Amino acid sequence: MEQLMEQEGDNMGLAGVGMMPQHGPAGDGEETDPTQYYENRLKMLDSLRSAGVDPYPHKFEVAISIADYLAKYSSLGAGEHLLTVTESLAGRVMSKRVSSSKLFFYDLYGDGVKVQVMAGASCSEVAETEFYKCHSVVKRGDIVGIIGYPGRSSRGELSIFARNLILLSPCLHMLPNQRTGRCTAVAGKTTRAKAGADCWVPGIGRNTEAYVLKDQETRYRQRYLDLMVNHQVRHIFRTRSRVISFIRRFLDERNFLEVETPMMNLIPGGASAKPFVTHHNELNMDLYMRIAPELHLKQLVVGGLDRVYEIGKQFRNEGFDLTHSPEFTGCEFYMAYVDYNDLMELTETILSGMVRELTGGTRIKYHANGADNPPIEIDFTPPYRRIDMMQELKSIAGLDIPSDLSSDEANKYLAATCEKYGIKCSPPQTTARLLDKITGHFLEATCVNPTFIINHPEIMSPLAKWHRTQPGLTERFELFINKHEVCNAYTELNDPLVQRHRFEEQLRSRQSGDDEAMALDEAFCTALEYGLPPTGGWGMGIDRIAMLLTDSQNIKEVLLFPTMKPQLPG
Repeated sequence: MEQLMEQEGDNMGLAGVGMMPQHGPAGDGEETDPTQYYENRLKMLDSLRSAGVDPYPHKFEVAISIADYLAKYSSLGAGEHLLTVTESLAGRVMSKRVSSSKLFFYDLYGDGVKVQVMAGASCSEVAETEFYKCHSVVKRGDIVGIIGYPGRSSRGELSIFARNLILLSPCLHMLPNQRTGRCTAVAGKTTRAKAGADCWVPGIGRNTEAYVLKDQETRYRQRYLDLMVNHQVRHIFRTRSRVISFIRRFLDERNFLEVETPMMNLIPGGASAKPFVTHHNELNMDLYMRIAPELHLKQLVVGGLDRVYEIGKQFRNEGFDLTHSPEFTGCEFYMAYVDYNDLMELTETILSGMVRELTGGTRIKYHANGADNPPIEIDFTPPYRRIDMMQELKSIAGLDIPSDLSSDEANKYLAATCEKYGIKCSPPQTTARLLDKITGHFLEATCVNPTFIINHPEIMSPLAKWHRTQPGLTERFELFINKHEVCNAYTELNDPLVQRHRFEEQLRSRQSGDDEAMALDEAFCTALEYGLPPTGGWGMGIDRIAMLLTDSQNIKEVLLFPTMKPQLPG
């Protein structure tokens, strides 16, 4: 034991001045060609099997997680060892340091935290003649089981002193070079992290330049590798999960019922978007992947389920960019006997409460202009600014849009406005599409802090109820944060005759070439004829709020397996 501690002291002394112990012949082969490395590892598997060793055992009894181990033995003092205690841990080796043929050090990771493993021949249950051979096969990335006793090194690092190491699942490929003991905080300041800790929390800036694996293509296509070596990434997806948990708990506490509605539909309804088409072989008919669950959820309100919600996937067969994905997650709820004014207040409560729970306050930092520029601050403190769409277009942009938006005059005026200001609107240039682009140019660009754009024209909102005091408009709002839509809600249209008329207008738009216009849904119109109570409906994009809270400028950062173009062979 004294010899072991002397060697330990030598090792820790090197690490303490920023040097690593030299890799001996049992090191990780970092200089090896990746192809040769893979072939060598395959030969290692054959060698183990020839010796009667199963490199993929069926079971290893884990007594305690690494996180719980760190907590349980945190009170141990420097140099203190509990020789009579036996613990068994399992995890992935992310660093291997060779001090001599009789002493190895590993960093063992599990669930985002790490513990040092000290493996010395003098305390091993393996015969000294086999000790070096046992540890020489272990490389970075391997999953191993450790049986040993707890203690702290002479320099104070909590460790497990291995009596036995068992290979559970070897990693056959070289991992990207690992940087240990560092993480990046706000504004690019780098600080040394405590063992097993990660300094990033929701609401502060991230710096992906600190990542071990930086290549985005590799990170998104091989997310398991991204999670393995970029330890901060797991916290992005934990934050996303906490967002969903908060919303679910918020609605459950208010007596909402979570439901599930069909993913495949006869008609693509509930939103203006181009659908994905699939085929049902048994019925020999095409079906559409849902673009929104709205029409089904409102039928449940007709049936007497006054408060319903659904969190799930939606599919829109459109292009993808930094904020759009063809497959995304949304939350929609429908609440009887409320209107869009109530929903604005509820939105403020949901978002401010969510941000406060996840970050401890209501202000976050976000690199809206890229990681190379200083982050902006976004304040979620209510009340949120409200912009009346048509009034603001007139006062800010000086537009005098004809009041009859269904007229050719209005369409020509809006088309000319787009041309004048260089606003792109792809065909077909329907009045609704032109208005949407103009609003984005003049109004959405001003919405950094949470802002409601309210009172959309009927021509843009086929499912929203007409405004009770402003003819031609609807009681609808969209919430924008950092210039992007996050929520969409309205007082629901419950007059079946008006709804049918709106659908017919959408059908005319579809016939003129707008493949995003809504289809006429007879089943939904029939349901409305049975009576939908005054209802408010609300939807939020989970991915976009997760982007804001994780300082992610690309939606693929918050999708575990984002849609990617196929890789070309070779």
